[in-house]
Amino acid sequence: MEKNLDKNNLPKHVAVIMDGNGRWAKKQGAARVFGHKNAIKSVRDTVEGCAELGISHLSLYAFSTENWGRPKIEVDALMQLLVATIKSEMKTLMENDVRLTSIGDIEKLPGKCYKELQTAKEETANNKGLNLILALNYSGKWDITQACRKAIYESEHKGFKNEDLTDLKFESYLSTAGIPDPELLIRTSGEFRISNFMLWQLAYSEIYITEVLWPDFRKEHLHEALLNYQSRERRFGKVLSE
Repeated sequence: MEKNLDKNNLPKHVAVIMDGNGRWAKKQGAARVFGHKNAIKSVRDTVEGCAELGISHLSLYAFSTENWGRPKIEVDALMQLLVATIKSEMKTLMENDVRLTSIGDIEKLPGKCYKELQTAKEETANNKGLNLILALNYSGKWDITQACRKAIYESEHKGFKNEDLTDLKFESYLSTAGIPDPELLIRTSGEFRISNFMLWQLAYSEIYITEVLWPDFRKEHLHEALLNYQSRERRFGKVLSE
């Protein structure tokens, strides 16, 4: 599959909505947490796959603002798993020159999670390869709202004029400032929605839906998504060919 990819036509930024952990666990007759634990291999495979291909940015929707509404036992387990995974994967991140960054209201994460995340970000800050972006306590509506607050603040305190607020200027207030918008969004588990993820940034992203549940997602599935992406004509609202 990989050999069929056009290495000159790869997206700079791939975003993934990692869905289906709970359903995968249910099929095994296990609790939802079992699905989350078995999804670590999927994350590793996807990160390695993107790094090997030279993709610059990979965003993983790890925990949304709405996820706090899940049962406490599941949320607690997810936070513990996050800490354990960051610790266990640090060696691999360093060996693959992967830089770990994040988007979202991370200061509201439990203290231990926040500390481990910040430590990992600092330790990988000088890596020059793939930028692995974890979306934690993130939602698209939150991102746009906090960007609006920044714009209003500058308007009130720095002489910023309303007429100066262009699309490009507004993007500088988003949590993804300086990062190209995803050209490709992959969603696993067959659901046809974007679940409040990168609402501004996904305006012209190609969307690829796969029935594969996230714990079963591997490099070959990533390659399938990229091949599908390369078969499309990206028009951005224009007519490029007849």
